[in-house]
Amino acid sequence: MKTYQLIVFLLIVFAVYFIGNAYIFFKGYNIIPPVREKRVLYTIIFIAIAVTFIAAKILESRHSSVLTDILNIIGGFWMAFMLYGFIFLILSDITALILRIPGIINSGNIMNYRKWAFFITAGISVVLILGGFINAVIPVVSRYDITINKAADDVKELKIAAVSDIHLGSIIRKRSLKKLSGMFEREQPDIVFLLGDIVDGELGPVLRGDLLQYFTMPHTVDGLFAITGNHEFIGGADRTIPYIESKGITVLKDEIIKLPGGIQLIGRLDRDSRRFYGKDRLPLSDLMKDIDHSRPVIVLDHQPFNLEEAEKNGVDLQLSGHTHNGQFWPLNYITRKMYELSYGYQRKGNTQIIVSSGFGLWGPRVRSGSRSEMIVINVNFTAD
Repeated sequence: MKTYQLIVFLLIVFAVYFIGNAYIFFKGYNIIPPVREKRVLYTIIFIAIAVTFIAAKILESRHSSVLTDILNIIGGFWMAFMLYGFIFLILSDITALILRIPGIINSGNIMNYRKWAFFITAGISVVLILGGFINAVIPVVSRYDITINKAADDVKELKIAAVSDIHLGSIIRKRSLKKLSGMFEREQPDIVFLLGDIVDGELGPVLRGDLLQYFTMPHTVDGLFAITGNHEFIGGADRTIPYIESKGITVLKDEIIKLPGGIQLIGRLDRDSRRFYGKDRLPLSDLMKDIDHSRPVIVLDHQPFNLEEAEKNGVDLQLSGHTHNGQFWPLNYITRKMYELSYGYQRKGNTQIIVSSGFGLWGPRVRSGSRSEMIVINVNFTAD
C-alpha cells in the first residue's frame, strides 16, 4: 500500500471512529445528570475505553501478551457497542424530529424522551452483543451438493471441507482451533482447504501460544491446502506464511496442484499482495494457460471479486471467503451491495461459486448478521 493511500485510509477510519465515540459521549453527558456532576471521571473512563482497541493493536505490534489479549477483547466489545449505540441513537433523534411535528414531543418532555432513548439504546445494544457473542461461539456446518460435468478418472465423488477467515490471534485461540479440529474429524473429508486469513494480523499472539499446533486434522486422501488472505499480508507474509507451512500446510501462491483423477487445483495469491507488498498476482488466464479443460478445475481465491473472470476462463468451482457475510447486522446488507456474491452459492454459466462467511471474526467476538461456519461440499463428477 502506498504511503498516501495508507494515510487516507487511516484518516477515514479514525474520523469515523472519533465521530461515533464523540456522539455517544455527548449523548451520555447531556442526558444523565450524575454524569455531569462527575464529568472529569466520566471523561477519563470513556476515553480509556474508547482507545482500548487502538492501544491494544499498537502494543500488540511491539509485544504480545495476555494484557494485549484482554485489551483486544474489551476494545472489540466496545466497538460493537459503539456501532449499535450510534445507529440506535441516530434513529431515536430522527424519531424525535418526526414526533415534534404533531407535538407529541415538545420542550416539556424532550429531555425525558432522550433519557429513555439512551437507556433503551444501551439495553438493545447489550442484548444484540450478547446474542452475537453466543452466535459466534457456536459454529455450524453449511453443506452443498454440486455436480461438475467433467470426468475425473476413477474419482466419482469428492468430499471437500473448507474453512475461511479463522483469524488466529488475540481473540480466536486454542479452544476455537480444537473445536474446528473436532468438526473436521467428524466430517472425515477427502480434502481440506483453508481459504485465507488463517492469521488475524500480527503473528505475535499466534507464536506466543504456537496456536496452530492445536489444529489437528483427520487423515485425508488428498491432503490439506491453503491460500493467503489479505490478513496474511497485513501481519507480514514473510513471517506468517513460513509459520503456516511449518505445520505441514501447503500454501498455494499462484500455484497449480494436480489431484487424483486429474482434478486441477489452483490456489491464487491474495489480491492485496499488491497493496501491501507491491507484488502483483498472476492473472487467472496466465495461470490457466496450460490447463486441461476436459478435467475439473477448482480455484481457491480469498476475495470474491471479478467472478466473471472465473467464468470466462472455464473454472468449474471457485471457493472464497473474506466477506464474513457482514459479521454484524446491518453491515451484511452493505456487503451484499459490495460483492456480486457476498455469501452462499451462485452459478455463472458452467462456473459454480461458493463464498463462506468464515469461521473466525475480526474485532469483537460478535456475529449478529451471520454464522460462523465450516463448509462441506459433496462434488459429483459426471462426464457428458
